[in-house]
Amino acid sequence: MREFEKRVLVVGMGVSGLATAARLHRAGWMPVIVERAPARRSGGYFVLLFGAGRAAAARLGILDAMHNRTTTTPTLDLDRRGRARPGMPMSELPGQPWMMLRGDAEKAAYSALPDDVEVRFSTVPTAIEQDGDGVTVTLRDTAAGTSRTERFDLVVGADGLRSTVRSLVFGPHSRYLKRLDYMIAAFEFPGTPPQLAPQQGATLFEAGRSMWVFPFADHDPTVLLTYRTDDVDAEFTQPPADRVRAAFGPEPLGDLLGAAVAALESAETVLFDSVEQVRMDAWHCGRVVLIGDAAWCVTLYAGMGVSTGFAGADLLGTMLERHPGEVEVALSEWEQVLRPLLAHYQDKGIEQRRIFVMDNRIQILVRRLLPLLSRTALGRRIADRVMDSADIIEFKNADIVGRIVRDLPPTGPHERTTVA
Repeated sequence: MREFEKRVLVVGMGVSGLATAARLHRAGWMPVIVERAPARRSGGYFVLLFGAGRAAAARLGILDAMHNRTTTTPTLDLDRRGRARPGMPMSELPGQPWMMLRGDAEKAAYSALPDDVEVRFSTVPTAIEQDGDGVTVTLRDTAAGTSRTERFDLVVGADGLRSTVRSLVFGPHSRYLKRLDYMIAAFEFPGTPPQLAPQQGATLFEAGRSMWVFPFADHDPTVLLTYRTDDVDAEFTQPPADRVRAAFGPEPLGDLLGAAVAALESAETVLFDSVEQVRMDAWHCGRVVLIGDAAWCVTLYAGMGVSTGFAGADLLGTMLERHPGEVEVALSEWEQVLRPLLAHYQDKGIEQRRIFVMDNRIQILVRRLLPLLSRTALGRRIADRVMDSADIIEFKNADIVGRIVRDLPPTGPHERTTVA
């Protein structure tokens, strides 16, 4: 047993949970990972990995386990009648973020887990009680129908937007979830969509609704359908394809949008959910801490879910190394330095929603003009302002964890942190 090794329960086997387990193991903790699903997930929807995420992934030792799937085929902006204009792909944002699947990030983080990390599927916490020395957790094996109670020195809730850990320790979801009144449906499209060449992306913009086809160099594309709604709860009363048809009606869907909705109807795995943020005054309580979407969901519109998951895990391990034997001090310092950045990403996520789905025809017209504007110096300045390029450069492509750690005061002779 290593000098500072203690037992940590990580709830959730997504990007944040896996990265946290791997990083804390390196910091001298022994993780136990529990996951509600019966097996590891694969595939998933499109994600961007900005410079902040790549820097954190490099320190976590997983950057080489991922690769950029960006294509070079020009993106199109289409309408329902099939008319095509030059489009503007996400890969052309400042810093040229990597185009990946969420499953790529999860697979890379999983590859960093040492063999002695225990993983339990079909397992959820049903009770969490803590005192000054540790946390007592009741875990239920949903497949076997059995429960057991165990003791941990730290519990990490990395179990997503509707976190069980958060509800057990901090209170009901309604206290923390803030709806933006938009829906998303994300799924993989088999093969090449109509009207597009292989490895070609596309956008279709209409007031209050849009479709994105995200292409990959070595994988089938994924589709994102997003739209505004006046009644989020009603969206969950019917199958996703039916709700999407209603949201994009009553006009005929056309070839590309029609094919996308048909693919949605037959897709094996679909992310269909409301767009919500998690707003909390504190991400930790005693020896229980939330990370990733469970703590600060910035929404898909911010494009920083994976990057902040990696960065949060990287920094958490750093703080626990800085304060060995002082868990609550480490958690407080971790949150204090990370919170301002996450608050910024959340605020920008609301603003940058208009990059994905626009409110009116004027916004759509400006968006369609961006590829043409970018051909001149003045036009590029206008395009940069519309796409918020300065903010992307400063906050999404910067090595946020490296910057934080370099600015931290020394803790004394026991400090063991380094930044590559």
